[in-house]
Amino acid sequence: MSSKTKAKGRPFLEIFASALSEDYRFPILELFAFLFTLGTFATASLSSNMSTSATGELAAYNLTSSMLGLPILIFIILIFKNIAYGLGNDVEKGIIQTFFSYPLRRRSILSAKLLSAIGFSLLLLFSIQIPALYIFAPGIIAPHIGTVILTYVASLGTYLQIAGVILLITLVLKKGGLALVIGIVLVFGVSIALSLVEFVASATNSAVGLQILSVFSPNVAMGLYYQPVGSSIAQVWTPSFIEVMTFVGASYVVALFFFILGYVYFSRRMSL
Repeated sequence: MSSKTKAKGRPFLEIFASALSEDYRFPILELFAFLFTLGTFATASLSSNMSTSATGELAAYNLTSSMLGLPILIFIILIFKNIAYGLGNDVEKGIIQTFFSYPLRRRSILSAKLLSAIGFSLLLLFSIQIPALYIFAPGIIAPHIGTVILTYVASLGTYLQIAGVILLITLVLKKGGLALVIGIVLVFGVSIALSLVEFVASATNSAVGLQILSVFSPNVAMGLYYQPVGSSIAQVWTPSFIEVMTFVGASYVVALFFFILGYVYFSRRMSL
């Protein structure tokens, strides 16, 4: 490794370590690790009492999605807090200006902050959930690890999009409070939209609304793919596996779009 690479790597690690220290200072890390563990094993205990008639991929999907309920809510709170109050506080108080004096590009500074805000949160979620899945149902999870991963990817797509929106609003307004409120409104808005769209789809026998919603919430298409054949909504639209993958990919394109906007604004237009 060249001395130039080392010179750039050290400031990046310093910013990353500083962000970790701020985002997960005591007792935040311990509290959220406890909540992830409690939520995971509580929902796993409940799911173990569910019908065991499902087999194969369907069983893996049902178990994984059931265990994601409460933990994914905790994950949302954690990443929204890290972006709106962690990064937002640095921007609002001008702390981020100190990092601008480092021999790093601005995008590297933002990458270090997001690696702490989102990357470490994902690591915390997966390090608890994946072992828990194997503990509860190794015979189901091991042969269908691809289904498990796809379930996670589909479930997280919506919230990464919203995280991108929060990032952009935080950087533009230089205030995290309003960005956090907007993020929470969007989370509830997606849930409300799902109920409304399902009602309209059943009433009109049209899948257009469900397909549009799946771009922003790919878990909709994923759920319908595994929906019981006899259900009313499955008669309106039962997506193929290729369609599910397409909507999952589209949702991450949308998320990437918001993050790219955030990077462009932070790198080129943001002034303190």
